[in-house]
Order: sequence, then structure tokens, then C-alpha cells
Amino acid sequence: MTTSETLQITEIFHSIQGESTRVGQPCVFVRLTGCPLRCTWCDTDYAFQGGETMSLETILERVQAYGCPLVEVTGGEPLHQPTALVLLKKLCDASFQTMIETSGTFDISAIDSRVSIIMDVKCPGSGMTDRMRWANIEHLSPKDEVKFVLKDQADYEWARDTVTRYRLGDRCTVLFSPVFGSLDLQPLAEWILSDRLPVRFQVQLHKLIWDPETRGV
Repeated sequence: MTTSETLQITEIFHSIQGESTRVGQPCVFVRLTGCPLRCTWCDTDYAFQGGETMSLETILERVQAYGCPLVEVTGGEPLHQPTALVLLKKLCDASFQTMIETSGTFDISAIDSRVSIIMDVKCPGSGMTDRMRWANIEHLSPKDEVKFVLKDQADYEWARDTVTRYRLGDRCTVLFSPVFGSLDLQPLAEWILSDRLPVRFQVQLHKLIWDPETRGV
């Protein structure tokens, strides 16, 4: 049972950042347990349940032990546990460069302003589009990022139209990422170029370095 001073943690590990504008940088990942979504292509379903109850002090000690300035809080869905907001503040207070990756289905307005938000926008191929909290877009700033995970061309076209409708390229960095093993890289790159989209094409670098099924990387 978690309290206001504890979180349920699936894993804490030190790896190479595989996504976002920080791709390639060493980073400490704090993966929280639990997620109310069930995206069809989810690659971290092992974080849906289980994990270990840790105090915020223990989490900070574990993070500090790696001696790495960059930290990402992820999941699962980290905001599924409200105490994640407290952890984010404590990480910032400890002078970590702090990021959170969130599904966009929980209110992001209370996240500490020092945190860089990576917000997923759930495309139709995820099966979770109806869970999106579109009001979150208003809380994004230039230091934040929006990520679209694309399963096929239909997802790409939906994402393209969404980027245009909300003028996301004027608000923050926009990332287009193919579902690993489902969407070939070349067609996606060519669609982006053809449509002159203001987005960054990314792949999951960690899945190219290690076996895609490896945890803790």
C-alpha cells in the first residue's frame, strides 16, 4: 500500500536515453508501477502490477547513487500514482534535470514547472485515443515534447492532422516514432518529408543497442 511518502516502483536503472530530444544521453529511469491504459503495442506491460513499495527518500538515494544528472520518471503511467508529483519536485530540488513521460490521459497542470514533460498522444492504432485529455495541450511549453507512436499509415495521417489542428509545432517539440517492428522506417520518413511536417523522426535507440525484450535498459 502506497502513502503520501511512498511510491510503487517497478525498477530504477541507468541506461542510454532511447527517445526524446535527449536521445543518446546517459539517464536514470524511475519506472513507476501501474497504468489504467492498455495500448495495443505496449512494451512495458510488466509494469502494470507488482513492483516494490519505496519511500521517496530511498528512491532519491537510489537515483543519486548513479551520479547521473538526467532523470526520467516513467511507467506504466507515472501520474497514476499522485505522489509522483512530489517525487518530481524533490528531484528538481536536488538539482536533477528531470523529465516525465506520461500518456496524456492525466492532468499535467500540477507538474513542477522545472520538469520537462514528454506527453504521448494516443493514435487510433493504440486503441486508447478516447482516453486523451486534450486540455493538457494548453499546459505544454517550449521545453516540453509531444510524442506520437505510429502503428501504420492511418496513424500517421491522424497524427499529421492533429499536429496541424493544434499547431503543436509552434508550441513544443513534436516526435513521431514508429511502433517497433510494425512500421518500416523509410515510408514514415518519406511521409514526413512529403508533408513538410515540423516534427522530429525518432526510433527507440535502446532497442537497437540491446535485445528489444531486455528490461532495465
